[in-house]
Amino acid sequence: MSERNRELLNLFVVGVLTALGFASVYIARQSEISAGSLSYAGFFLVLFLVAHTIARYTVPYADPYLLPVAALLATVGVTEIYRLDPGDALRQGLWVVIGVGAFALTLLTLRRDFRVLESYKYLFGLGAILLLVLPALPGIGKTVNGARLWVDLGPFTFQPGELAKLSLILFLAGYLREKREVLAQGRLKDFGPLLLIWGGATLVLVETNDLGAGLLYFGVFLAMLYVATARAVFVALGAVLFVAGAAGVYHISAHVRDRVAIWKDPWRYADKEGYQLVQSTYSIGHGGFGGTGLGKGVFTAAGSEHTLIPQLNTDFIFSALAQELGLVGAAALLLLYMLFVSRGFRVALLAQDGFSKLLAVGLTFTFALQTFIIVGGILRLIPLTGITLPFVSYGGSSVLANFVLLAGLMLVSNRAQVPRGEE
Repeated sequence: MSERNRELLNLFVVGVLTALGFASVYIARQSEISAGSLSYAGFFLVLFLVAHTIARYTVPYADPYLLPVAALLATVGVTEIYRLDPGDALRQGLWVVIGVGAFALTLLTLRRDFRVLESYKYLFGLGAILLLVLPALPGIGKTVNGARLWVDLGPFTFQPGELAKLSLILFLAGYLREKREVLAQGRLKDFGPLLLIWGGATLVLVETNDLGAGLLYFGVFLAMLYVATARAVFVALGAVLFVAGAAGVYHISAHVRDRVAIWKDPWRYADKEGYQLVQSTYSIGHGGFGGTGLGKGVFTAAGSEHTLIPQLNTDFIFSALAQELGLVGAAALLLLYMLFVSRGFRVALLAQDGFSKLLAVGLTFTFALQTFIIVGGILRLIPLTGITLPFVSYGGSSVLANFVLLAGLMLVSNRAQVPRGEE
């Protein structure tokens, strides 16, 4: 069976699972199976079949599991968001459509040779800084939960940091591919552009209090630097710099001090700053081993429409899924993320040129680290930060960026596996 036929078969499985998920929500909410559940599943199946058709034409040899896993994660997110707020689910569905459009556009535009992007690496680096600066600008920047992450343009609001991470990865892949030999020698002058771009990004993130993204960018920077140079000492030095920087930010930022205090003892602040995390912990515990079932979770107080966990469909959607799907379902969700990450690193191993390999590593590692940061924060492994769960959380900027990330991995995978003579 060819890669694309295997992908097609997996997408039909995704369609069946989506229909079962929406049917479960309808049964729980209305005690009947409605045609609406099947129409939602049919719509998303058609949507991803269109994506499959574009992939069959543009990247016929790409990995056959990346698109189905992304499709399943996206439909799981829409299903749970629909269960929480049908209005938000409609908007999320529209963003999934836009994300699939961006996925198709990326494949169609770069199908001949995506490596042309390497020539514009410095523009991507500067673009990343500019995107991160936007929320800090007066008049358009918007602060949510103590972090200035959003740009508000009236009817249109977006989070530029999601696109900035892709620009930063493209810059790092291009620069590290070009300078990998001299960087391995450890000459400080060759690290100048790297430190300039990274330092600028870090300063902006500290200014906007978006420290979750700061951790994400710093981790990707170290991972790609290690892959390019194979020097573990760089990772060790980077870890020391991170600890020193984190200690400094802790002393100058009240927002960071609050997050650390809540992480250490959320029960002490259960009526104030720690309310979200405490309620999230109760939600996960209530799910037990098998979960309450889709549509049967408890997220509002009796006789009230007030949500017990603020920002439930964005920052804390994993808590909602863990309650309704239980330990089994939450573990299955994390296994989906692990499958996506393992296929992404497989793409990096198969890539035959330095830029492609570094690009695949950067895209995969940022996906993995972002998942760890938000799930780890909810489970109190690390302090909680306002990062979205890829493909699942409510939010258009995140959905759009992750579908472009998916297209990038499929472009690299296709080039790595194309038969000799058909390049």
